Amino acid sequence: MSGVTDCYQPAEARLKVTRRCLEVLAEFRNPVSLITKNALVTRDLDVLSELARHRCASVCLSITTQDNGLRQVLEPRTTPPAARLAAIRKLAEAQIPVSVNVAPVIPGLTDHELPNILRAAREAGATAAGFTVLRLPHAVAPLFEQWLQTHFPDRKEKVLNRLKALRGGKLYDASWGTRFRGEGIFAAQIERLFAVARRQAGFAEQRDPPTLSITAFRRPGGTQLPLFQ
Repeated sequence: MSGVTDCYQPAEARLKVTRRCLEVLAEFRNPVSLITKNALVTRDLDVLSELARHRCASVCLSITTQDNGLRQVLEPRTTPPAARLAAIRKLAEAQIPVSVNVAPVIPGLTDHELPNILRAAREAGATAAGFTVLRLPHAVAPLFEQWLQTHFPDRKEKVLNRLKALRGGKLYDASWGTRFRGEGIFAAQIERLFAVARRQAGFAEQRDPPTLSITAFRRPGGTQLPLFQ
Protein backbone atom coordinates (compact mmCIF):
# COMPACT_ATOMS: atom_id res chain seq x y z
CA MET A 1 0.00 0.00 0.00
CA SER A 2 0.35 1.76 -2.33
CA GLY A 3 2.20 1.85 -5.59
CA VAL A 4 0.02 4.31 -7.48
CA THR A 5 -2.09 6.46 -5.14
CA ASP A 6 -0.90 7.46 -1.67
CA CYS A 7 -2.79 5.50 0.98
CA TYR A 8 -2.57 8.49 3.34
CA GLN A 9 -4.18 11.20 1.26
CA PRO A 10 -5.65 14.17 3.21
CA ALA A 11 -9.10 12.57 3.14
CA GLU A 12 -7.74 9.59 5.09
CA ALA A 13 -7.65 11.72 8.25
CA ARG A 14 -11.45 11.78 8.12
CA LEU A 15 -12.39 8.57 6.29
CA LYS A 16 -9.90 6.18 7.96
CA VAL A 17 -10.13 3.72 5.06
CA THR A 18 -6.46 2.81 5.27
CA ARG A 19 -6.65 2.38 9.02
CA ARG A 20 -9.59 -0.02 8.69
CA CYS A 21 -7.66 -2.01 6.09
CA LEU A 22 -4.69 -2.20 8.45
CA GLU A 23 -6.94 -3.40 11.26
CA VAL A 24 -8.14 -6.28 9.07
CA LEU A 25 -4.55 -7.13 8.14
CA ALA A 26 -3.56 -7.04 11.81
CA GLU A 27 -6.43 -9.36 12.75
CA PHE A 28 -5.04 -12.02 10.43
CA ARG A 29 -1.39 -10.97 10.78
CA ASN A 30 -1.14 -10.49 7.06
CA PRO A 31 2.16 -8.84 6.07
CA VAL A 32 1.95 -5.32 4.63
CA SER A 33 4.38 -2.70 3.36
CA LEU A 34 3.30 0.92 3.07
CA ILE A 35 4.82 3.79 1.13
CA THR A 36 3.58 7.31 1.71
CA LYS A 37 4.49 11.00 1.70
CA ASN A 38 2.21 11.73 4.64
CA ALA A 39 3.17 11.83 8.32
CA LEU A 40 -0.41 10.76 9.05
CA VAL A 41 0.95 7.22 8.98
CA THR A 42 2.05 7.77 12.59
CA ARG A 43 -1.61 7.93 13.63
CA ASP A 44 -1.67 4.17 13.10
CA LEU A 45 1.39 3.35 15.20
CA ASP A 46 -0.70 1.07 17.40
CA VAL A 47 -1.84 -1.18 14.55
CA LEU A 48 1.52 -1.10 12.78
CA SER A 49 3.32 -1.95 16.01
CA GLU A 50 1.09 -5.00 16.49
CA LEU A 51 1.88 -6.14 12.94
CA ALA A 52 5.59 -5.41 13.40
CA ARG A 53 5.67 -7.69 16.49
CA HIS A 54 5.13 -10.56 14.04
CA ARG A 55 7.47 -9.16 11.35
CA CYS A 56 4.39 -8.26 9.34
CA ALA A 57 4.87 -4.52 8.70
CA SER A 58 7.29 -2.06 7.15
CA VAL A 59 6.85 1.59 6.18
CA CYS A 60 8.64 3.71 3.59
CA LEU A 61 8.52 7.51 3.69
CA SER A 62 8.98 9.13 0.29
CA ILE A 63 10.93 12.41 0.37
CA THR A 64 11.38 14.54 -2.75
CA THR A 65 13.11 17.60 -1.32
CA GLN A 66 14.06 19.23 1.96
CA ASP A 67 13.20 22.65 0.53
CA ASN A 68 9.74 23.35 1.89
CA GLY A 69 9.20 26.17 -0.60
CA LEU A 70 9.80 23.76 -3.48
CA ARG A 71 7.62 21.15 -1.77
CA GLN A 72 4.73 23.64 -1.61
CA VAL A 73 4.70 24.15 -5.40
CA LEU A 74 5.69 20.59 -6.34
CA GLU A 75 3.57 18.59 -3.88
CA PRO A 76 1.17 21.18 -2.46
CA ARG A 77 -1.00 18.92 -0.29
CA THR A 78 1.73 16.72 1.15
CA THR A 79 3.42 16.74 4.54
CA PRO A 80 6.40 19.13 4.89
CA PRO A 81 9.85 17.48 4.75
CA ALA A 82 10.61 18.05 8.44
CA ALA A 83 7.36 16.31 9.42
CA ARG A 84 8.23 13.30 7.23
CA LEU A 85 11.59 12.98 8.96
CA ALA A 86 9.80 13.23 12.31
CA ALA A 87 7.50 10.42 11.17
CA ILE A 88 10.52 8.26 10.35
CA ARG A 89 11.82 8.89 13.86
CA LYS A 90 8.48 7.97 15.50
CA LEU A 91 8.18 4.77 13.46
CA ALA A 92 11.75 3.76 14.29
CA GLU A 93 11.20 4.44 18.00
CA ALA A 94 8.10 2.22 17.84
CA GLN A 95 10.27 -0.63 16.47
CA ILE A 96 8.53 -0.51 13.07
CA PRO A 97 10.98 -1.10 10.20
CA VAL A 98 11.16 2.14 8.23
CA SER A 99 12.97 3.12 5.05
CA VAL A 100 13.25 6.22 2.87
CA ASN A 101 12.65 6.58 -0.85
CA VAL A 102 14.07 9.71 -2.48
CA ALA A 103 11.39 10.17 -5.10
CA PRO A 104 10.98 11.49 -7.58
CA VAL A 105 14.53 12.59 -8.28
CA ILE A 106 14.25 15.42 -10.83
CA PRO A 107 17.53 15.84 -12.73
CA GLY A 108 18.64 19.46 -12.79
CA LEU A 109 16.25 20.40 -9.98
CA THR A 110 16.43 18.05 -6.97
CA ASP A 111 19.18 15.49 -7.72
CA HIS A 112 21.75 17.48 -5.71
CA GLU A 113 19.66 16.90 -2.56
CA LEU A 114 20.24 13.14 -2.48
CA PRO A 115 23.10 13.22 0.08
CA ASN A 116 21.34 15.53 2.54
CA ILE A 117 18.04 13.64 2.36
CA LEU A 118 19.74 10.29 2.94
CA ARG A 119 21.79 11.66 5.83
CA ALA A 120 18.75 13.19 7.53
CA ALA A 121 16.66 10.03 7.05
CA ARG A 122 19.40 7.81 8.46
CA GLU A 123 19.80 10.07 11.49
CA ALA A 124 16.03 9.85 12.03
CA GLY A 125 16.17 6.05 12.11
CA ALA A 126 15.61 4.79 8.55
CA THR A 127 17.43 1.51 7.96
CA ALA A 128 17.10 1.20 4.17
CA ALA A 129 17.03 3.64 1.25
CA GLY A 130 16.14 3.80 -2.41
CA PHE A 131 15.41 6.32 -5.13
CA THR A 132 13.26 6.71 -8.23
CA VAL A 133 13.89 9.09 -11.11
CA LEU A 134 10.93 11.18 -12.28
CA ARG A 135 8.58 9.38 -14.67
CA LEU A 136 6.29 11.26 -17.06
CA PRO A 137 3.81 8.81 -18.59
CA HIS A 138 1.05 9.92 -20.95
CA ALA A 139 -0.69 13.17 -19.94
CA VAL A 140 1.76 13.81 -17.09
CA ALA A 141 4.50 15.06 -19.44
CA PRO A 142 2.71 18.18 -20.74
CA LEU A 143 1.51 18.98 -17.22
CA PHE A 144 5.08 18.84 -15.95
CA GLU A 145 6.32 21.02 -18.81
CA GLN A 146 3.66 23.59 -17.95
CA TRP A 147 4.64 23.40 -14.28
CA LEU A 148 8.28 24.06 -15.14
CA GLN A 149 7.33 27.01 -17.32
CA THR A 150 5.29 28.49 -14.47
CA HIS A 151 7.68 27.93 -11.58
CA PHE A 152 11.16 27.39 -13.05
CA PRO A 153 11.28 28.87 -16.57
CA ASP A 154 15.03 29.42 -16.25
CA ARG A 155 15.63 25.70 -15.65
CA LYS A 156 12.95 24.27 -17.90
CA GLU A 157 15.13 23.32 -20.86
CA LYS A 158 17.91 21.93 -18.67
CA VAL A 159 15.51 19.69 -16.75
CA LEU A 160 13.71 18.47 -19.87
CA ASN A 161 16.97 17.79 -21.71
CA ARG A 162 18.32 15.80 -18.75
CA LEU A 163 15.14 13.73 -18.64
CA LYS A 164 15.36 13.07 -22.37
CA ALA A 165 18.99 12.01 -21.95
CA LEU A 166 17.82 9.44 -19.40
CA ARG A 167 15.09 8.12 -21.71
CA GLY A 168 16.83 7.74 -25.05
CA GLY A 169 15.74 11.12 -26.33
CA LYS A 170 12.15 10.88 -25.09
CA LEU A 171 10.47 12.26 -22.00
CA TYR A 172 9.23 8.81 -21.05
CA ASP A 173 10.24 5.22 -21.65
CA ALA A 174 8.25 2.43 -20.02
CA SER A 175 10.91 -0.25 -20.60
CA TRP A 176 11.00 -2.73 -17.75
CA GLY A 177 14.16 -2.53 -15.68
CA THR A 178 15.08 1.03 -16.63
CA ARG A 179 11.91 3.09 -16.22
CA PHE A 180 12.65 3.86 -12.56
CA ARG A 181 16.34 4.69 -13.14
CA GLY A 182 16.87 5.68 -16.76
CA GLU A 183 19.96 4.96 -18.86
CA GLY A 184 23.03 6.81 -20.03
CA ILE A 185 25.64 9.07 -18.46
CA PHE A 186 23.27 11.12 -16.29
CA ALA A 187 21.53 8.00 -14.98
CA ALA A 188 24.93 6.58 -14.07
CA GLN A 189 25.87 9.82 -12.29
CA ILE A 190 22.69 9.74 -10.19
CA GLU A 191 23.26 6.05 -9.37
CA ARG A 192 26.84 6.75 -8.26
CA LEU A 193 25.79 9.79 -6.23
CA PHE A 194 23.14 7.71 -4.48
CA ALA A 195 25.55 4.85 -3.78
CA VAL A 196 28.18 7.14 -2.27
CA ALA A 197 25.63 9.16 -0.28
CA ARG A 198 23.97 6.00 1.04
CA ARG A 199 27.30 4.63 2.22
CA GLN A 200 28.37 7.93 3.81
CA ALA A 201 25.01 8.21 5.59
CA GLY A 202 25.57 4.81 7.18
CA PHE A 203 23.01 2.68 5.36
CA ALA A 204 23.75 -0.96 4.66
CA GLU A 205 24.43 -1.87 1.03
CA GLN A 206 21.07 -3.61 0.75
CA ARG A 207 18.61 -0.93 -0.38
CA ASP A 208 15.43 -2.96 0.01
CA PRO A 209 13.28 -2.89 3.17
CA PRO A 210 13.38 -5.98 5.44
CA THR A 211 11.69 -9.16 4.31
CA LEU A 212 8.33 -9.68 5.98
CA SER A 213 7.10 -12.98 7.41
CA ILE A 214 3.95 -15.03 6.84
CA THR A 215 4.71 -17.35 9.76
CA ALA A 216 2.18 -15.72 12.09
CA PHE A 217 -0.64 -15.60 9.52
CA ARG A 218 -3.90 -16.95 10.89
CA ARG A 219 -7.12 -17.90 9.11
CA PRO A 220 -10.62 -16.79 10.17
CA GLY A 221 -11.73 -18.98 13.07
CA GLY A 222 -8.62 -21.06 12.70
CA THR A 223 -9.99 -23.00 9.71
CA GLN A 224 -10.15 -22.44 5.99
CA LEU A 225 -13.53 -21.10 4.82
CA PRO A 226 -15.50 -23.46 2.52
CA LEU A 227 -15.63 -22.64 -1.17
CA PHE A 228 -19.40 -23.25 -1.39
CA GLN A 229 -21.83 -22.52 1.40
